[in-house]
Amino acid sequence: MNGGPLGREYPDGEVICRQGDRGDSMYVVQHGRLIVLREEEGRAVVLRELTSGDIFGEMAIFEAQPRSATVKAQGNAQVLTLDRQAFLRAVHQDPSIAYRILQMMSHRIRTLTEEVARLRG
Repeated sequence: MNGGPLGREYPDGEVICRQGDRGDSMYVVQHGRLIVLREEEGRAVVLRELTSGDIFGEMAIFEAQPRSATVKAQGNAQVLTLDRQAFLRAVHQDPSIAYRILQMMSHRIRTLTEEVARLRG
C-alpha cells in the first residue's frame, strides 16, 4: 500500500482528520510523523505516534461512524488517502492488504484489551 508520490504533504500541526467528523477514507503515512489525539473533558490526550507505513482511519472504510480521534502532522508529513472504492480496488489487486489491515486491527484490539485490564486491576 505504499503510494509513492501520490500522497498529500501536510505541514507541521495541520489536521488530517478530526475527532467527531464523519469519515469515508483511510490513510497511509508515506513519510514523517503524525500524532493521534483524543479530546477528553476539554483537553487533548496523545494516544500514539504514527510513522512511515502506518495506517489510520481504517474504521471509516467499514462503518459510517464519526472519527474517534484527531490526527495531526508532527513536522512535515506526506499522507496517502484511500476512499472505500480505492481500498476495494487495492484489495482486489493484492488481497494480502486486507490481511495486513486485519492483523493491525487485531493488534490494536489486543493492546486496548490489555490496557483496560490494567486500568481495572
